[in-house]
Amino acid sequence: MSDVKPSARSAEAVLANASEAVDAVDVVMVGGGNMGAALLGGMIESGAFDPGTLAVVELLAARRDQLVEMFPGVAVVDAIPPCRSVVLAVKPPGVPDAAAAAVAAGSTRILSIAAGVNIATIEAAAGAGVAVVRCMPNTPALVGQGTSAIAGGTAATTDDLEWAESVLSAVGIVDRLPEAQLDAFTGVAGSGPAYIFLVAEALTEAAVAEGIDQATAERVVSQLLLGASTLLARDGDPATLRRNVTSPNGTTAAGLGVLDERDLRGTFAAAVRAATERSRELGA
Repeated sequence: MSDVKPSARSAEAVLANASEAVDAVDVVMVGGGNMGAALLGGMIESGAFDPGTLAVVELLAARRDQLVEMFPGVAVVDAIPPCRSVVLAVKPPGVPDAAAAAVAAGSTRILSIAAGVNIATIEAAAGAGVAVVRCMPNTPALVGQGTSAIAGGTAATTDDLEWAESVLSAVGIVDRLPEAQLDAFTGVAGSGPAYIFLVAEALTEAAVAEGIDQATAERVVSQLLLGASTLLARDGDPATLRRNVTSPNGTTAAGLGVLDERDLRGTFAAAVRAATERSRELGA
C-alpha cells in the first residue's frame, strides 16, 4: 500500500471546517492512498457512481493535488464533508476515529477495508444504528482483478450489503461471508498474492540457474502465470487442467513428483493456517 494514506487523528480534527470544504455528497472515500484511489476509480468507471456525488478525504496536500488530476469532478478535501455513506480506506489504528467522524458528518453506513479491525470495534466507535460492513480486499484490486469478502454488522441490511458489493465489484469479485470466516479468507486471498509472487520468484531463480538470462526468465514466468490464470478463470477446474498438461512419465510429471515428495500441498496449507491465525490475533 502507498505511504500517502492518512494517519489517525481525532474525530474533531477530521471534521474541522468540513462543512466549508464541500456540499453534502453521497459517498466519501476516507483515504486517498493506492487502495482508496483504486476503489474510487473503479466506482467511477463502472458507471454506477457519478463523480459529482463522490468525495475523497486525504490529509497530505501533495497527494490531494494528484487526486484532483486523477478524478475530475470528485471533491478532494482534507476533512469528511456531510455525507450518507463512507468507505474507510485508512490504516487500522485510524479506523475508530474515522468512523466516529463519519457519523458526526451524517453518515449512516460505513464500509471498512482496514485489515484486522472487527465489526464490534467499528460499531463501538460509530454508535448504535449505524450500518457497518467489514471487507477484506486483496491487492489485485489495484488492477481491477481483486477478490473481496464482506460481512455485515448488527444494523446492516440487505440494501447495505448490496451497496458495499456495488463499490467492491467495481474492482473485482465479491463474496458474502460470516465475519468469523474473514480471517481464513485473509489467509487465502488476502495473503495469497504474496504466495503467488513467491512462486514467480522461485521459478525465475530456477530458470536462471538452468542458464536462461534474468530478463527472459522474468518475462516467461510472468506470461506463464498470466496464461495459467486465464485458463483457470475460463475452465475453473485446476485438477483437470493439471492432469491435461501432465503426460505419463513426461517432463511435467517429473517436476510434479518432486513437489509431491516435498509436500507442496501441506506447505501451502500450513501457510494459510499461519496467516489465518495471525489475522485472528490482529483482530483480537
